[in-house]
Amino acid sequence: MISSRLRRAATTCASSSSQTFSLQRPTIPTVKFCNTQTTRLLSTAEAEAPSSSTTSSTDEDTSAADDEEKARASLTSPFLQTMRDRGFLFQCTNLSELDSILNDATSKNEAVSAYLGFDATADSLHVGSLLQIMILRHLQQCGHRPIVLIGGGTSKVGDPTGKDESRVMLTDEIIKQNTDGISKVFQKFLTFGNETPTDAIMVNNDDWLSSISYLQFLRDYGSHFTINRMLSFESVKQRLSREAPFSFLEFNYMILQAYDFLELNRRHGAKLQLGGSDQWGNMISGVELGRRVDGAQLYALTAPLITTSDGKKMGKTAGGAVWLNADKLSEYDYWQFWRNTSDEDVIRFLKLFTELPLEEIETMASWKGADINKAKIVLADEATALLHGHDCLKAIHDTIDSMFKGGKSAAASTEGLNRIYVSADEASEGIKLIDLFVKLDLASSKKEARRLIQGGGAKLGEEKITDDNAVLDMDSFGGESEVTLRAGKKRAGVVELQ
Repeated sequence: MISSRLRRAATTCASSSSQTFSLQRPTIPTVKFCNTQTTRLLSTAEAEAPSSSTTSSTDEDTSAADDEEKARASLTSPFLQTMRDRGFLFQCTNLSELDSILNDATSKNEAVSAYLGFDATADSLHVGSLLQIMILRHLQQCGHRPIVLIGGGTSKVGDPTGKDESRVMLTDEIIKQNTDGISKVFQKFLTFGNETPTDAIMVNNDDWLSSISYLQFLRDYGSHFTINRMLSFESVKQRLSREAPFSFLEFNYMILQAYDFLELNRRHGAKLQLGGSDQWGNMISGVELGRRVDGAQLYALTAPLITTSDGKKMGKTAGGAVWLNADKLSEYDYWQFWRNTSDEDVIRFLKLFTELPLEEIETMASWKGADINKAKIVLADEATALLHGHDCLKAIHDTIDSMFKGGKSAAASTEGLNRIYVSADEASEGIKLIDLFVKLDLASSKKEARRLIQGGGAKLGEEKITDDNAVLDMDSFGGESEVTLRAGKKRAGVVELQ
């Protein structure tokens, strides 16, 4: 079995053999993009394109696609090679030109600054944001500077992309709390400072957005955005087609995101914006705003939106969001999330969410049958170590051995499990087990906890729970200081007596 230790960061920049991808032909001369998956995405360029009856011939389309494929195959900058070979690269403006700029900076011992934005809509990021964090990590390891943009300003508006209705308006206090919560996770993946050209920085767009003079902003930048084009964006079309109203407040989000790119280029020399493919339209607007206002040559690169093989959105489980902060989700539950990856997804996720060399991952791709489970354990170990460190892995494996493999006593190895505390007074009065399942994140609601019990999947220690009105009392502890609640075969939590 392949070692679960993290490989040196330099291995992530190693190139591998080129791959063949289905590519889209750009329709705006100043914006060239490549689509690195066969899944078709409506870009802003396409949104303005004429109907198929007036497009160029099939031969021309094929020729353009061939050119883009050749550009991808000939990439030489370590960062873009890594993006391509590990499956991060979906679309990019002026790909060959960006490749040259990255190489030129490296030859001069300089770094290209690139940014990625994260709105403060919750007090922790979830695993759906991990793809973007990994992109920033690869960028830094390949000799360039990551800029983490916290959307303290844009969070006051709310990104309408992919939403059926308006986001809940957040107070300044909640945004500040969320900003503090999401900021700390980046320290685990990036090196911050001001000593080397590659040291990451973190900025907040509230620093400039909240001081904007509305009339002056309209006069300076409003003429560079047309309602015709904004209405053509796929994210806007989707919202307009639904029953919930699309407010003018949300409509302005794409303008603010575009202005962020201009401001970051002015303040920090950012040349490249990174993001998910659902942000492509907003990102292109930023590229064009920089060119029109400052004559700046800017670039945008998107990663694919990650879904599981059954079409579900990455980062959600039956128990809720898979949070990155340990105070929201235990190391054990995080490990189990990756361990439960489907057979069809494990190789893809190893490329995206670990730093294992591609050669080792390709070896695992040939594994069949029970060996696939070994690959899932490698994935779980590597991904968990990146976020929480290697030290937690021993406790996690000890817990699994004792609880699910008949190893040593469970009391000696519950360290890796999520844990809540109850007082002796609370236990004496009795606490409903369904409430404890919810508090331990073993069920997302009381209704789900009842279904778990009724389906025979809930246990208190080794005893199956059959009554959904059952309570935990002092007798339940049997003289011990803690008891274990189990949900199914692989999920468990601890109730400890204080």
